[in-house]
Amino acid sequence: MSVATKTISAAPPSPSRLGILWGSAIGKKFLMALTGILLSLFVLGHLLGNLQLYFGKDSTGAWLINNYAKFLHNNVPLLWGTRLVMGVSVLVHAIAGIQLYLAKQSARPIPYHEKQSVNSTLPSRTMIWSGVLIGGFVVYHLLHLTVGSAHPDFVPLDVMHNVSTGLRGIAAVVYLISMVALGFHLRHGLYSLFSSLGAGNPAISKNVFNYAAVVATLIALANISFPLAVLAGLVRG
Repeated sequence: MSVATKTISAAPPSPSRLGILWGSAIGKKFLMALTGILLSLFVLGHLLGNLQLYFGKDSTGAWLINNYAKFLHNNVPLLWGTRLVMGVSVLVHAIAGIQLYLAKQSARPIPYHEKQSVNSTLPSRTMIWSGVLIGGFVVYHLLHLTVGSAHPDFVPLDVMHNVSTGLRGIAAVVYLISMVALGFHLRHGLYSLFSSLGAGNPAISKNVFNYAAVVATLIALANISFPLAVLAGLVRG
């Protein structure tokens, strides 16, 4: 007499929490919000560091912003730890944003006969394009003022010289346009991350929108001031 045997297949591995988040549109928006917070804090910190361009020299005659650059360069764990976190945040933010945009486009393959943007703003309608522009600018900015390969007169750790000689001509135009895009992206991003994190209370929505607009505008204008100050001769290495 033969005995039938039953093969028991192994159960498929359960997805991780990160996999579950990444697999849904809500999860992608949540991850975009978290990485958006990290990137916004970095933009603010980077701006505060760059404002030392206007502080002049210390008692020894050294430019304060050059001392700041040397401090970061000498603190390798801090420098590369920040770069690693920001690099991962940029990748997650960009990939999730592109996938959400493509999913939205594929949900309606036939375009509107006459599209009317009733409750949207210019920053919200151009988020994907301002994001692409900012991504390209980050690469250029690293090559220009960090690595120096895109700077014709780059001097390592001499930020004052590199900025005062580099933010001219086409480079200045690139910076100005990119900072306008950054302002647009931050304005809608700061506002939308509240709803992505579950804090989209209509009672405070209008105030959040106004605060986001003010913060984004101030950050953009402060960054725009750097190439304008160089072109006006107010910042000289």
